[in-house]
Amino acid sequence: MKDSASKRFNREILKKVLKHIGKYKIFLFFSVALAAVSVILTLYIPILTGQAVDCILGPGAVDFDGILDILKKMAVIIVLTAAVQWVMNTCNNKIAYQVVRDVRDEAFKKLQILPLKYIDGHSHGDIVSRVIADVDQFSDGLLMGFTQLFTGVVTIIGTLVFMFSINVSTTVIVVILTPLSFFIAGFIAKRTFSMSKLQSETRGEQTALIDEMIGNEKVVKAFGHEPQVMAQFNEINDRLQKASVKAIFFSSLTNPCTRFVNSLVYAGVGILGAFLAIRGFISVGQLTSFLSYANQYTKPFNEISGVVTELQTALACAGRVFEFIEEEPQAAEPDNAAVLQAPKGNITMKNVTFSYNPDQKLIRDFNLEVKPGQRVAIVGPTGCGKTTVINLLMRFYDVNSGSIQIDGIDIRDMTRKSLRESFGMVLQETWLHAGTIRENIVMGKPDATDDEVIAAAKAAHAHSFIKRLPMGYDTVITEDGGSLSQGQKQLLCITRVMLCLPPMLILDEATSSIDTRTEIKISQAFHTMMKGRTSFIVAHRLSTIREADIILVMKDGNIIEQGNHDTLLNKEGGFYAKLYNAQFEAAPVQRI
Repeated sequence: MKDSASKRFNREILKKVLKHIGKYKIFLFFSVALAAVSVILTLYIPILTGQAVDCILGPGAVDFDGILDILKKMAVIIVLTAAVQWVMNTCNNKIAYQVVRDVRDEAFKKLQILPLKYIDGHSHGDIVSRVIADVDQFSDGLLMGFTQLFTGVVTIIGTLVFMFSINVSTTVIVVILTPLSFFIAGFIAKRTFSMSKLQSETRGEQTALIDEMIGNEKVVKAFGHEPQVMAQFNEINDRLQKASVKAIFFSSLTNPCTRFVNSLVYAGVGILGAFLAIRGFISVGQLTSFLSYANQYTKPFNEISGVVTELQTALACAGRVFEFIEEEPQAAEPDNAAVLQAPKGNITMKNVTFSYNPDQKLIRDFNLEVKPGQRVAIVGPTGCGKTTVINLLMRFYDVNSGSIQIDGIDIRDMTRKSLRESFGMVLQETWLHAGTIRENIVMGKPDATDDEVIAAAKAAHAHSFIKRLPMGYDTVITEDGGSLSQGQKQLLCITRVMLCLPPMLILDEATSSIDTRTEIKISQAFHTMMKGRTSFIVAHRLSTIREADIILVMKDGNIIEQGNHDTLLNKEGGFYAKLYNAQFEAAPVQRI
């Protein structure tokens, strides 16, 4: 049962691979045709060799002119064969690497349209391993398959034709012994596939751990967690080592086992051919040709057996890649999706229910109406659903039930691009890509002029530190900001929004990593920027939201209080008042 499921799985993957190869039929045609030409030319050499042997009749009876003509033919055929094989290999490389390019392109495109639920629910390192390492492994198997499989099959057919033309009975012996190679190769290939699949999965697990540790090395060192991390890595590394050894062991059995069978075939041909030559049924030259064909006939079985085990590894990796490519994408936009243009900023949330995990309810029957230009602050204890509201507004996640509308249009009925372009977003978690400071700032407005960039940086109070960098705005930074401080990285993210000036704003702990003095200046800049713009502010420091028009106090996914700062503060026994007073109460002085 398990074997039949595995075979069905392999067939499905093979169909998908062949579908991708089908795009390059012209290269495939030339590859097969040139493989046939190459084999025919190669198989003509033993005939010439046999003729040359027959030109040596005995002492003093050697046809030197005949041998010289044969050698000239051989030279021409060898050069021609080399040229044909070079062109054939070029076609094979084209097919293999273009298919790999297409598969990797599909995988990366899928990454762009996958719902955040998938990204959040899967190891990032494993995703990277599928797109990079597994595709590389797949390409190696595919390239070997094209290089050796076609040539091997044509060689087997060609040698059989030539051998039958020389002697039928000897050829029959060769054919009878051949299935042994297939039996051995098939037996080994089954075990190779399961081991290769395990090896690939474990490699993905190891990549995930390394990726996680590199991104959080400071935390690991700060808490002295190195021994535990090393123990975890060693455990995964040991499992990878065992899986790799088993996979390599089974794949390495193929060649010596099939060579043993081939040696039996060669010995049988040699003994029978010698008796036939003694009795005059074939000449010595023909026997020489026959032995050469027998050797060439069995050699492809070694190569094909090696290709089969390599293809098993490639199919296991391809299976993981196609599994990723076929993941359910985010909900498609309707054909008549509206493009949000110049929104006024009237936002309504009606009976919104949402949870990341069906078993754990988060937001239930959430209702909110925000008028154009209002500043809405969202506060509450950790895990109450503040950032989740932002995720729903931006359609990073879709509501389970209810609706969110902007200017009367359900956000599910508009394009995600126009929705997100209408929001300027500054998160607590900063993200900068490898490139220049300017390239990072103009992400939302690629055609911005230098004057606009500098004006935005000045408004965000980032201009002064940028000018102190070695190349100013042309300074190249590494992934995630490199040596920039957390506060500097956050200032650059704020500059991005300052440059775009979208009609609606989301500030999720936007000043959490900035010193108090700079925070006051940026708050003033935000205050100016928020005039006339609907704004959502998520903050733990309640001092930053006093001037909000509406403060939503959330707890367990529900709005439990709503009003402005003064109203909520004066509410006797109110949750907001308790939060606010808890932040500003003076801690009692302890005497030692």
